[in-house]
Amino acid sequence: MNDLEIARSVPLRPLAEAARTLGLTDADLDPYGHTMAKVRLDMLDRPEDRPRGKYIVVTAVSPTPLGEGKTVHTVGISMALNKIGKRACCVIRQPSMGPVFGIKGGAAGGGYSQVVPPEDFNLHLTGDFHAVTAANNLLAAFTDTSLLLDNPHDLDAEAITWRRVVDMNDRALREIQVGLGGEKNGVPRSTGFDITAASEVMAVLGLATSRQDLRERLGRCVVGYDKSGKPVTAEDLKAAGAMAALLKEAIKPTLMQTLEGSPALIHTGPFANIAHGNSSIISDYVALRCADYVVTEAGFGADMGAEKFFNIKCRKSGLRPDAALLVVTTRALKVHSGEFKIVAGKPLPDGLVSENLDAIRAGAGNLIKQIENVRMHGVPVVVAINNFPSDTPAEIDLVREIAMEAGAAAAHVSTVFAEGGAGGEDLAKALVEAAEEPRTFRFLYGEDESLTQKIETLATKVYGASGVAYSDEARAKLARFEELGYGKMPICMAKTQYSLSHDPKLKGRPQDFEFPVVDARVSVGAGFVYPLAGKIMTMPGLGRTPNGINIDLDENGEIVGLM
Repeated sequence: MNDLEIARSVPLRPLAEAARTLGLTDADLDPYGHTMAKVRLDMLDRPEDRPRGKYIVVTAVSPTPLGEGKTVHTVGISMALNKIGKRACCVIRQPSMGPVFGIKGGAAGGGYSQVVPPEDFNLHLTGDFHAVTAANNLLAAFTDTSLLLDNPHDLDAEAITWRRVVDMNDRALREIQVGLGGEKNGVPRSTGFDITAASEVMAVLGLATSRQDLRERLGRCVVGYDKSGKPVTAEDLKAAGAMAALLKEAIKPTLMQTLEGSPALIHTGPFANIAHGNSSIISDYVALRCADYVVTEAGFGADMGAEKFFNIKCRKSGLRPDAALLVVTTRALKVHSGEFKIVAGKPLPDGLVSENLDAIRAGAGNLIKQIENVRMHGVPVVVAINNFPSDTPAEIDLVREIAMEAGAAAAHVSTVFAEGGAGGEDLAKALVEAAEEPRTFRFLYGEDESLTQKIETLATKVYGASGVAYSDEARAKLARFEELGYGKMPICMAKTQYSLSHDPKLKGRPQDFEFPVVDARVSVGAGFVYPLAGKIMTMPGLGRTPNGINIDLDENGEIVGLM
């Protein structure tokens, strides 16, 4: 059976049962049909009558284009923790419909480790992405209207940075001209669209700690600069209040359930190679109030989503992780040997699906470095060896040996894809043990360090570079951001997810390379500066055979081909 068929083969329990697991009552929920509900935020105003739960972040080695099973394990380990008698909840991001209809398909997990129903999860959910799109584009409309009608803020049309967004892969919108067709249609200028998950409004929603914080962050969003170089904000344009109104319901996490009936909170969906790549602070607040163990996912490898989880999200939330789960596959380590290439739509090379201990040894540097990247933040790490049918006992033993020698607290085979929670019980027990270790969490840099110091810390300590090379444009922008008072912000690096470095072709553990920063931008509302290491795509495109061609409705009105 495929993932969708598996999801439909298991009868759904009433959502109220998952809510009761978290101690939530009907009064805490705003139902959306029978399969999902928004969690009302006034539950956070109640006095805490129990200790906060243990906080576990799920990360991975640098992924291949096929993915290594991070979402599967975020879901599966929460189910495994429930199986061993712990009250656990997973927290994951809502998928963008761009990848759903592009090459990835569904993102609700897989096999017997899914959030259900996957159709609701992957398509629209409770409309949060549409609310983010509307709020973002409302500000864009306010900006162009202000520019046209007397330009009271003296906006420089060439210095407007705010772009429109849509939740779909549409490369034709990357670069566009607006204001064409006569003077009543606006001031002609060049701009473009980003995908909704890459928008600053999405990052703001994910990093907000309350409705008031959301409102204030929206007001700080910079749309561009006036002719003297002063930033013009959403508050200046008097748009922030209306944006907040559009996000009134979107700020609430959505409660769903796993295939085994355990609770799952879904909220926000920022990309980890552009934004901070984590589910919302608010959803973690809710889960930690209600569960003994909270399993939250960080996007891509430990150099990307997990680093941003530690240095951006935890800095904003005040929360501190107790342990990390790092997912690895033998397939990924073989790819990181540099000997194999994965091409979408083509069969995997034989060397990836047959025993190849030499390739694993050659690519193991990536696993070793990613374990190091977690441990340098003072967080114990447990390694999940995501099992595939082609894995051999010798390969599994080798990966386990490498992980333990690199400093992992434990390393176990995981079969949560095939067996659900039962396939992750050893990992769950290891995480419980690791989460009891003394906590020594630390940030990699202080907020008072300069932006270039922060960038160089990430480049040398996390990515393994020998140093940083700045373009003249990037250096000038970083200096300007310091002058504008943005220097205390954390760094949200925009780089490839497929390598520890800036170059997706550099596999394994690259060393002694120069890390190039070619440009720099700032998301003032979200509260981070993001340097660009090479050209980063903020609007994906569809391939010749996108996943959307497989999706349809059958004669009974059921969705087919989604996963």
